[in-house]
Amino acid sequence: MLPASSSSFDLLGIGSPIMDLTAHVPESFLATVRGDKGGMVLVDAPEMESIVARLPGAPELENGGSAANLTRAAARLGLRATFLGKLGSDATAASYRAQAAAAGIDLSRYKTGAGLPNARCLALITPDAARTMRTDLGAALTLSPEEVTAADFAGVRHAHIEGYLVFNPSLADAVLARARASGATVSLDFASFDVIRHTRDWLFSQLRAGGIHVVFANEDEIRALYPENNDDYPALASRLAAESPGLVAVVKVGKDGAWIARDAELHRVAPVPADRVVDTNGAGDNFGGGFLYGFLNRWPLPACGALAAAVGSECVRHSGPAIPAERWVALRELAAKLASAR
Repeated sequence: MLPASSSSFDLLGIGSPIMDLTAHVPESFLATVRGDKGGMVLVDAPEMESIVARLPGAPELENGGSAANLTRAAARLGLRATFLGKLGSDATAASYRAQAAAAGIDLSRYKTGAGLPNARCLALITPDAARTMRTDLGAALTLSPEEVTAADFAGVRHAHIEGYLVFNPSLADAVLARARASGATVSLDFASFDVIRHTRDWLFSQLRAGGIHVVFANEDEIRALYPENNDDYPALASRLAAESPGLVAVVKVGKDGAWIARDAELHRVAPVPADRVVDTNGAGDNFGGGFLYGFLNRWPLPACGALAAAVGSECVRHSGPAIPAERWVALRELAAKLASAR
């Protein structure tokens, strides 16, 4: 468990509170959708409605958003968590609030967009369990730098920022400035290779400026950051860690586990095989929630990775980004065992 602290919250997640629509589609369906397989593309409301109308069946609804998924996992494990993002004022937003509260997330730092619809993300899951995401940000898109205040970071030990926020550099600058000024530690998930393609120079400048303590990337994202067609993931993890002294670089490589680097340290995280793979949507985010639980409990990096791998593996066994409530019992027991073994 966490040591006694004067902080009100262990974790502040920052990003877009998006309602996920999960749909299983044949590979051929992706040919009717703009953008690459496996990426995330922003769409407007009419384009979203057009795609949804063509789905072979009704999608499943579940709270989503990259940072929100991570925050929910961390809260389920026991971190005191809150969230900074902008909800709409419709029925979808009301459902989102209710689901967040049920997961143990504090609601006091959500913003509300009056008269605006809540953000939605359609995750198209093909038979190979890959996910292709198309997102209408709705109210979340209207969060402005001026709405991000020092009060949002008061009493927060750690702030986690989703990479999609970087599509709005002025907002990302404001969030990072507030986080650094508060004294909180900071993590950043690159979120998508599309983020890297559009914001590579900004990312390097922020990493080298310091004040970011943990970075999460998957294999597509790390190759986009260092585009030399290099698939030497341990070397890439060490290269990313070298961008700033003390930076923890976590490079997730799917079914092959992960690599973690910090300064001269390099650790391989062994994968936790899943007996079935239903849906990879949210697996990396849940991995991150498990990792930050250990990190904020001051565990050694290999123990952080071991819990992260177990949480990510559990996620892929279920449809959608949320792990069913009853499955967290075993995951919390594993966390307790890892904590006692340190």
